[in-house]
Amino acid sequence: MSRRRALTLAAAAALAAPLAVAAPAPAGAAGQYTVTELKFTVPAGGRNCTVDADLYRPAGVDAAHPAPAVLSTNGFGGSKSDGSTAAVGKAFAERGYVALVYSGLGFGRSGCLISLDDPGTDGKAASGLVDFLAGERAADDGTKADYVTADGAGDPRVGMIGGSYGGAVQLATAAVDHRVDALVPMITWHDLAYSLDPNNAADRSVPGAAKWQWMNGFYLIGEGQPLLVPNLDPSRVNRIGCLHFVTKACETIRTLNSGRYPADRTKALQEYARGVSPVSYLHKVKAPTLLVQGQADTLFNLNEAEATYRTLTAQGTPAKMIWQSWGHSGGVRDAASGELNLEQGNLETSYVGRRILAWFDRYLHKKQGVDTGPAFAYHRDWIGDPDRTYATASQVPPRNRTLYLSGDGKLVDSRAEVARGSREYRNRLVPTSHSESSLAGLIGLPDPAPYDTKGTYLDWTTEPLTEAVDVVGAPRATLKVVSPRTERVQHSGDAADKLVLFAKLYDVAPDGKKTLVHRLVSPVRVPDVTKPFTVSLPGIVHRYEKGHRLRFVVAASDGAYLGNKGVKPVTVTSAPKDTGVLDLPVVRHGRHR
Repeated sequence: MSRRRALTLAAAAALAAPLAVAAPAPAGAAGQYTVTELKFTVPAGGRNCTVDADLYRPAGVDAAHPAPAVLSTNGFGGSKSDGSTAAVGKAFAERGYVALVYSGLGFGRSGCLISLDDPGTDGKAASGLVDFLAGERAADDGTKADYVTADGAGDPRVGMIGGSYGGAVQLATAAVDHRVDALVPMITWHDLAYSLDPNNAADRSVPGAAKWQWMNGFYLIGEGQPLLVPNLDPSRVNRIGCLHFVTKACETIRTLNSGRYPADRTKALQEYARGVSPVSYLHKVKAPTLLVQGQADTLFNLNEAEATYRTLTAQGTPAKMIWQSWGHSGGVRDAASGELNLEQGNLETSYVGRRILAWFDRYLHKKQGVDTGPAFAYHRDWIGDPDRTYATASQVPPRNRTLYLSGDGKLVDSRAEVARGSREYRNRLVPTSHSESSLAGLIGLPDPAPYDTKGTYLDWTTEPLTEAVDVVGAPRATLKVVSPRTERVQHSGDAADKLVLFAKLYDVAPDGKKTLVHRLVSPVRVPDVTKPFTVSLPGIVHRYEKGHRLRFVVAASDGAYLGNKGVKPVTVTSAPKDTGVLDLPVVRHGRHR
């Protein structure tokens, strides 16, 4: 068995392992609640789907004393019973909310195929559960809910919260059902075409470099459902393409794994991936949205939340955004001290938790005077005091510092300092750079430190910094390369013939130790090597300490991604009036929370 195959199989098994469920407290006192297991048959995606759910009802809540509701579902591969999902029901029921926690379609004991949070399927199914909370639909056993606060006939007061797969479904639901009053999507995506096959070039008319490790790990989890759920619902079996995904998702996975990008297949891939992503339907989302994204996340990076945030605010949808410390790369297990952990129930004692409670107070309890916090907040891992780790701002900081790529390998402050020079690198037929083993951090396996192999990358480094530099946001590079071998084939009709490269930022300590910030890289499939191109790097929040150096690297490959087809030598030439630039969003002073 190959190392690549072994890694994804091991990851799939570990991610899908069941977690312990917190036992509910007995009813009858403040903070106590009952849990009732329910089944619903709801229309979704042109068929009827069974949804397995748990209803958490606080003690004392009845028709005469109604309460707002919170709806939540699992991340990919989970169910209503996994630790983090069940923790949502427990946490909000203890705080007086009616909570309905369910297994997403295709997971746990819910029926139908995995459709990647398609609004017409997963969003429609969740809308059927909103009908139950409105008292308009009974569960399959006849259970009805007449104790949820209502804004009108058939309109319950309901918010949604959840992470990753349980995050995007909130936006999908709000797009098809405007009765949803508040959303808290956490560590989720904006555009799956970017998430799974990222091209960080400003011109994204061509596909990127497939994240084969993340993509195939989750694919195996989906396909492995019969091993995880006895007596699998027959509606979860697809006889066309693959076992448990909708057919178009299967075709997308196959195209990405093929490493071939003919125009017709690429167009179909991008249309499908974007069609099931918020990027295609955010214009329909009107519910106030608190976005929470993780800095340690190579699956759905900060740029995705920022794109969603900018779209929502531009159209007038109330939205705010928090960049917390943890994401998919390591998960909450590796969260900084004091960060939100729903399994620990630390809503009141964590910054993000308090912001969520305020959000629901304002939009579910309709407390008009509640302060929901600043427009933007971000976690700073270099601050030791847990009470001061978050800084706030009215907006994501702009790029306000420019560095220039000198021909002698230096990053300099002005064009006048740029030395003339040319340097070359070339890829090999196997990956020669390592940023991460994508699923290792999530499942607790060791991961070798990032590295690049001599001759397969170029780097540019600043002099030691005379003061600390805080970078908050997505750096941007403008580059021009020379690659005659690519130039001869790049118009073949198959985008796989275009040049692929990987841009990234290191922090180099005085002793020479290098840190690839959160192991983030920026894959680029260059649209046209005869023209300059602009690269948006993943957003970061990082302090480069005094005496450290900032290093910008362009590498030929990365083991977590599919890369170049064939060997493509690359030359980068610099001159004072014609060189690459690196623009950084630098913050010197942050206002404390």
